[in-house]
Amino acid sequence: MSAARRTVAVRGVGMTAFGRQPGETDRSLAEEAVHLALRDADLDPAAVDAAWLGNVTGGQLGGQMCALGQLALRPFGLGGLPVTRVEAACASGSVAVRSAYLAVASGEADVALAFGAEHMTRAPTKNTIGVLAGASDLEAEARFGVTFPGVFGMIARRHMDVHGTTPAQLAAVTVKNRANGARNPVAQFDEPVTVEDVLAARRVATPLGLLDCCAISDGAAAVLVVAEHLARPGDPRIVASAQTSSAFEPFGEMTGFALTREAARQAYAQAGISADDVDLAEVHDCFSIAEVLHTEDLGFCGEGEGGPFVESGATAIGGTVAVNPSGGLGARGHPIGATGCAQVGEAVLQLRGDAGARQVDGARIALTHTLGAFVHGAAASCAVHVLAA
Repeated sequence: MSAARRTVAVRGVGMTAFGRQPGETDRSLAEEAVHLALRDADLDPAAVDAAWLGNVTGGQLGGQMCALGQLALRPFGLGGLPVTRVEAACASGSVAVRSAYLAVASGEADVALAFGAEHMTRAPTKNTIGVLAGASDLEAEARFGVTFPGVFGMIARRHMDVHGTTPAQLAAVTVKNRANGARNPVAQFDEPVTVEDVLAARRVATPLGLLDCCAISDGAAAVLVVAEHLARPGDPRIVASAQTSSAFEPFGEMTGFALTREAARQAYAQAGISADDVDLAEVHDCFSIAEVLHTEDLGFCGEGEGGPFVESGATAIGGTVAVNPSGGLGARGHPIGATGCAQVGEAVLQLRGDAGARQVDGARIALTHTLGAFVHGAAASCAVHVLAA
């Protein structure tokens, strides 16, 4: 069922630095991101009608256990604001953005805030990994040792067997994203690497090595969306928002994500565009093979062509479609609840022409994509947004 929706614009974005931040907490990071977004929007906090927080660990790593969103907004005089915590694994931030978008599009709110925050490095790594295992089926999978690197390692091997993808092509994803991250002042990793570096790194889940995997990270990001009458000249519009879930069934040849293809189909239809119209995309590169699959599933190249596509330079800044100009999860970082908001933040900076050294020239259409959880051989949640200058 569809109904008439109001035009929605992004008036402000804010993002903390990503990476290990021992002096911060979930709450302090969230407060900083919201402050930066309000300043960017030049908006009185009292104008905000409702807020959604993307957060996954929920205090399980020693942070704020309850009411994180409400507490983070208290310094802005928003103690009575309706605040909802969103949890959709890695897609939490994107679902928070979608919730804020729908509130404004429906007329329920004129100004809505989506923000995400995660402090993941506070606890020992083994504890963090245990919490992250909750994004899979703890009863049927994690208890038997199924891990995300292991699953994506199997996917990579299958993609290599079916499509001839090479380790060097996977490494090209990391090389590109680390180069982009070196241009991003808030990125977790700011040093370029070579194909040789990636291939020589310690193996984690063959054929994936340490540099094929995103790292544990701290950080927060915020997005303020408004009705059209409150938008300023140059504020990008959200022209599509789609969310899908899987039926928890193995996806065919293990070389693609059906729910990404369906979310992309819905988003392109809403926006009235095709994949060919997209100038830049922030996609969920939790592992190098994931970005290869996403470029195929989003329609930027044909099935099985993702490896040669990245190796050719087509996904670099200045290529056919700039994929992860921020550096993506692999270089910018992946504080889970913040990732979707950070992707939208990068899209907004690019469309406003404010991305600095990583600016995609002439960017008019941007896409963001996140996957959340991984259950019974399939990703469990996907969100895709399209923004236009």
